[in-house]
Parts: sequence; structure tokens; C-alpha cells
Amino acid sequence: HSFPFLNRHYFALPTNPGEQFFMFCTLAAWLITKAGRPFEQPQEYDDPNAIISNVLSELRSFGRPVDFPPSKLKAGYGEQACYVLDCLAEEALKHTGFSWKRPAYPTEELEEEEITADDAELMLNKLEEDVVEEESDNEDSFIDLNVLKAQTYRSDMNDSAKQEEILQSTTDAAEWNLEVERVLPQLKVTVRTDNKDWRIHVEQMHQHKDGIESSLKETRGYLDKLHNEISRTLEKINSREKYINSQLEHLVQEYRSAQALLSEAKEKYQEGSGGVTERIRVLSEITELLERVKQETEEKGSSMTDGAPLVKIKQALTKLKQETIQMDIQIGVMEHTLLQSKLKEKSNMTRDMHATMIPEATVGAY
Repeated sequence: HSFPFLNRHYFALPTNPGEQFFMFCTLAAWLITKAGRPFEQPQEYDDPNAIISNVLSELRSFGRPVDFPPSKLKAGYGEQACYVLDCLAEEALKHTGFSWKRPAYPTEELEEEEITADDAELMLNKLEEDVVEEESDNEDSFIDLNVLKAQTYRSDMNDSAKQEEILQSTTDAAEWNLEVERVLPQLKVTVRTDNKDWRIHVEQMHQHKDGIESSLKETRGYLDKLHNEISRTLEKINSREKYINSQLEHLVQEYRSAQALLSEAKEKYQEGSGGVTERIRVLSEITELLERVKQETEEKGSSMTDGAPLVKIKQALTKLKQETIQMDIQIGVMEHTLLQSKLKEKSNMTRDMHATMIPEATVGAY
């Protein structure tokens, strides 16, 4: 599916839950297909519950127990996800007929190093010191463990074929020891270490633990000494504090009494300031009222000495008289008009009455 390479801890540690879940579903579907069961490849927007249910049903069909809830697989990582993938991978390997073969170790021949005659005469303790120094040097030659296994296996085969010949040894013990001392540097076995191997981490942990314990032994004495000095200093400070408190007790009492008097004075000041504020407010109200009375008095005094009101009254009276005369004229005109209309109406009624009268003789003739 052109997916990127997955490391061995991809489904064990949380990195990106959405991406891990999609990769888990895709890989599970691929393994089920490899195991001989038709299974549709999931898409990115499919229902996760349906995909998990289908994967677990296929896992149960293979006879694998499922003793955990399906919700554990939604994260896409963890123990349950690794268990499902492991079981599906085993079923896929069984279906494809895969079988493990015995490892084939390489049979490489090592070049023999030239040993001088002086090296054969070295003491055993000197050789052990050289071996320790050589182990710390990374540039020295080493023997691969796999090659050693192959040589051991080949030597065992040769020894089994020559068991009848090694019934009695005729080798001198001193010569044997010299030969052992001569070939001792070549018998060193160096294992290629991997930084990811847990044994390396355990060894480093032990080394760090030993270093911490050795450092702790050295620093514990300094810490105890520092603790004792700090304790003595604190005791001195406490005793000095008690002495100062006993010497300044009367001053502290005076200070407390002064603080009490100060608090009382502050309370009285607050009360007095509140009364002053109230009196200032009343004074402002009285001042405003007085200003208003003064203004009214000045207006009345100015009006009493001024003749403008009399002039206004005379002008008003003159205007009233003129209006009265005009009203009388209008009333006379209206009365004359009304009298003319009444007389005209009366004359019209009289004329109508004379016009409608019928002679009595004429009535009798009818």
C-alpha cells in the first residue's frame, strides 16, 4: 500500500492515535487477507466500531481468545493491538507455509598474529593486566562470537573423531603453561554490543548505581557536617532571639500600648471627620438658601423704586379703554343690523298675510 516503514515500537507507544488506528486497521486487514480470508481494506472515513468488530470476529474464527473490550483497540496502540497483530501474523505465516530454519553461522578464518619470543616469557599477572587494558581499547582485534561457535562446533566434530587417540597425554606441564600464556591474548572473546540491547542498559544502571553509592558515601559526611552546622546556627539564632525578646519586652509593651492609643485616636478622628462633613453639607445648603433670599429681596427692592410697572399699568388701561370703545361700536352695529332684519321680516309676514286673505262673499257663493 506504499506506506512508510514502521519501527518495531510503532504500535507499543502512543505517537499519533488517528494515524496509528488507521495503520492498525490496514495492517490487520492485510494480514487477514494473507491468512486466506477475504477482507475488505478499510478506508479512512469508515466507522471504527464496525472495523474493530469485523477484525475481532475474524480473530475469533481463527480460534484465538479475545478477553478484552473492543474499545481498547480504538487508540491504535497498546498491549491489545500488539496481541491482535501478533495472532494475525502467526495465522498468515501458517497459511503461507512459512517455517523457521536453523541459523547458518559463517566460517571465517582468523589470521594468526605473530607472537614474539619475549611474550612467551611474560608472567601470568602481567598478561592479565594487558588483557584488561586491551579490553578498554576499541581498536584492538577481537573474535566474533558467531565465528567462535563455528570453530567450537568444528573442533567438537574433530575431537569426537579422535577420541581414541587422546587416551594419554605426553605434554609437559611447564610447556603447556607457557603455551597457555603465549596464546592467552588470542583467547579474548569480544561480543559486538548493541546500544538498544537491554543488557547494556542494565549494566549501565548498575554502573550508575555503584557511582551514586560511592559518591553518596563521600557526600554523606559533608552533608552531615553541614546539617550539624546548620542545627547549631539555628540553636544560636533561637537563643539570641529569646534573649532579645526578654530584653525588649518592656519596649514591646510600650509599643503595643502606643498602637492601641493610635487606633483609638484614628477612630475618634474618623468620627470627628464624619461630623465635620455633615456640618459642611448643612452649611452649603444654608448658604444656597441665603443667596436665594438675597436675590429675591434685591428684585423686590428694585421693583419698588422703579416706575416701570405704573407705566405698564397705564398703558394696559388705555388699551382696555380702546378695546371697550371698539366693542361698544361693534355691539351697536350688530344691534342695528338685527333690528333691520327683524323689521324686514315683520313687513314680509304682513304682506304674506294680506295676500292670502279670501273675501267672504266669494266663499258663500261656493
